[in-house]
Amino acid sequence: MRMLLIIAAALGGILLFLLATASANTSLFARHYPLLLGLNAALAVALLALVGYQLASLRRRLRGRVFGSRLTLRFLVLFATMAVLPGLLVYLVSVQFLSKSIESWFDVRVDSALEGGIKLGQAAVDQMLGELNVKARAIALELADRPGTHQVTALNRLREQAGVEEAVIVAGSGRLIASANDSLTRLVPELPTPTQLRQARASRFATAIDAHPGKAMGLRVIVPIAGLALTDEVRYLQLRQTVPEALSRSAESVEAVYRDYRELALSRQGLKRIYIVTLTLALLMALFSAVALAFILSDRLSTPLSDLAQATQAVARGDFSQRAPVTSRDELGVLIESFNSMTGQLDEARRVVEANRARLENILANLSAGVLVFDRELRLTISNHGAADILGTELHGLSGLPLDAWAGFEAFARPVREAFDTHRERDWQLELTLKGTGKTLLARGTALPGDSGYVLVFDDVTQLIQAQRATAWAEVARRLAHEIKNPLTPIQLSAERLEMKLADKLSADDAQMLRRGTRTIVDQVAALKSMVDDFRDYARLPAPVLVRLDLNELVGDVLLMYETSAVPIRRSLAEGLPKVRADAGQLRQVLHNLVQNAQDALGAARQDLAQSAPAAIEVRTEMAAGRVRLSVTDNGGGFPEEMMARIFEPYVTTKPRGTGLGLAIVKKIVDEHHGEIAIENRPTQGASVTILFPLSDGGTTAKAA
Repeated sequence: MRMLLIIAAALGGILLFLLATASANTSLFARHYPLLLGLNAALAVALLALVGYQLASLRRRLRGRVFGSRLTLRFLVLFATMAVLPGLLVYLVSVQFLSKSIESWFDVRVDSALEGGIKLGQAAVDQMLGELNVKARAIALELADRPGTHQVTALNRLREQAGVEEAVIVAGSGRLIASANDSLTRLVPELPTPTQLRQARASRFATAIDAHPGKAMGLRVIVPIAGLALTDEVRYLQLRQTVPEALSRSAESVEAVYRDYRELALSRQGLKRIYIVTLTLALLMALFSAVALAFILSDRLSTPLSDLAQATQAVARGDFSQRAPVTSRDELGVLIESFNSMTGQLDEARRVVEANRARLENILANLSAGVLVFDRELRLTISNHGAADILGTELHGLSGLPLDAWAGFEAFARPVREAFDTHRERDWQLELTLKGTGKTLLARGTALPGDSGYVLVFDDVTQLIQAQRATAWAEVARRLAHEIKNPLTPIQLSAERLEMKLADKLSADDAQMLRRGTRTIVDQVAALKSMVDDFRDYARLPAPVLVRLDLNELVGDVLLMYETSAVPIRRSLAEGLPKVRADAGQLRQVLHNLVQNAQDALGAARQDLAQSAPAAIEVRTEMAAGRVRLSVTDNGGGFPEEMMARIFEPYVTTKPRGTGLGLAIVKKIVDEHHGEIAIENRPTQGASVTILFPLSDGGTTAKAA
C-alpha cells in the first residue's frame, strides 16, 4: 500500500506538471491537453478508489472492534483535516485569483492601447505611402514629357532627387523597361503583379505594403505615365521604399500582440475552464494523496501504540512475556523499549515470586497440619491439602467465602471467627472438636504483617490425645491391677473360712444368711478379678508377632464359632485378597470383640428392629487404596454422637455393665499392627467399624514392622 501510494504520488506530480505546462502553452494544449486531462482524471479516480478502500477497511475494523482502529480513525481525521482545510483555502483563493487575473487581461484600456498602437503604425505607413505616391506622380509627370528613350536615362536621376530606394518603369504587359535602385547587389527588381497594374490603370494609382518573412517591410506605389502621343504604349512607374527597421519591428510586434490578444479574448471562457479544471484535478489529487498519506501516517503511529496497548493488557492479565516490537528510534521507540524493559523486569520478578510461591506451596502441601489464609474480611484465600484432609472435604468451593458463610462447618468456623474478632492482631490458640467426626483440633491464629489478613494453622490432635489418654489409662490399669488384685484372694479366703467355721454354730436361718453373704463376696471378688484381668490385658498387651496371614481364612475360622448365633452373620469376602502381616491371636481377639459388640448392639435395639428390618451383621473384606480393609457392620442403634470423640477410651460404653475396654483394646491392637481403625454411624441405621491393614509385601508401615 505504501509503495502504491508513492508511485501514484510521483506519477500524479509528473502529470500535473505536464498539464500545467499544456495549460500555459496554446499549441501544446491544442495537441496534448485532452490526453493529459484524461490521464490526470484517471489517476484521481484511482486515488479516490484507494482512499475508499482504506476507508472501507477502517470501517470493517471499527465494526469488528479491532484494537487500535479508533486511534487510527482519530489520527486519520486529524491528518485529513490538516490536509483538506489548507488545500481548500488555496483552491478557492487560486480560482478567484485566476478569474480576476484573466478578466484583468482583457481590460478596455489594454484593448484600446493595442488598437491605438496598430492605428498609429498604420497611420505612419499611410503617411509614408502618401508621400511616396506624391513623389511617384511628380516623377511620372516629368517622365511623361520625355520620349521613351530619355525616360530610361532620367529615371535614376529622378529617383535620387526624390530620395527613393527603387524606381521601375514597366509596360502595360508587365515587361520591364527600365529600373534604378540604390543597391548594387540588387540586380533584379521586384515587378508589379498584373493585379496591381490593373488596379493602377483603373484607379490611376495603386499602393501595396510588402511584408515577407525575413525581409524588411517595403512600401510600393504604382502610377501610370502618360504618353506624348495617343498611340504610345502605356507605361507604369513603380516606386519602392523600405520602412525603417525600428518602425517595422514595432509595427510587427504590436500586430502580433494584438493578434494573440484577440485570440485570447475569443477563448477567454475556455481558458478559465482550463485553469479551473487543472486546479481542481490538482486539488483532488493533493487531497486524495493527503488522505492516503494520512492513513499511512496514522497507521505508523497507531500500530506501535496498539502493540503497546495490547502488551499492556497482557501485562494486566498477568502475562509478562509480551514484548512490543520496536519499529523506530524516536521517542515512541524509546517508550516501547522502556516498556519492554519494565515487562522483562516484571517477568523476572514474577518468576522469583512464583518460584517462592511454588516452594511455599510445596511446603504447605507436605505439611500434615492444616493452613488457611484469610483476608481482612476473613474470606478464604489460600488453603493446603492438610486442611482439606483434616476437615474431610475439598476447600475449593469455600475459596473467597467468609467464615460466616461456611455451611456445614459452623462448629469450626464460628469459634475461629470469634477468636479472630476477639484477639485481632494478637496471637491466639484454641482447641475445638469437629461435630460428626469427633476430631479434636488444636488451632493457632495470628495476623499477617502489613495488615494483609490472617493465617490459621491447625492440627488434628485426636490421635495424640487418644494416645495420651491410652497411656494414662494403661498406667491407671496397671496400678489398679496391682493394688486391687493382691487383697482379693485374702478377702475370698477369709469369707470362705468364716463360712466354714461358723456355719455349724449358727441356726439354720443364720447359717443360710452366712452362706448367701459368703457367696456374694466370692462372686464379687471373682468379678473384680475379671475386671483386674481386663485392666492387666489392656496395660500389658503383648507385642504382636507379625507373620504373613490370610485374612479371609482367619475370618472364616472365627465366624465358625457364631454359626448358632441368634443374629445371622453375612460374609462378603473378596477373592484373591493379598496376605497381610498380622498376629493371628490378636486379630482373633479383635474380630471377637467387634462381632460381640455388634450382637450386643442388636440385642439392645431388637424391639425397634423388629418393626423395621431383621437384625443382621455383615463382615466384609476388600482392597482399598493399596491396603486390605476389614469391616464389621450392623443395623442396630448405632453410637451416640457425643461418644464418637471418645469411643476408643476405657470406660466409654453404651452397655449397662462392663468396663468399656473392648474397643480400647481393639484400637491398641490395630495401632500395634500399623493399621487404621474408624467407627461411623451408617446413614440409615446401625454402625460400621472399618480397619485398614498394610500388605505383607508392600507399604512402608509393613516393612517398618
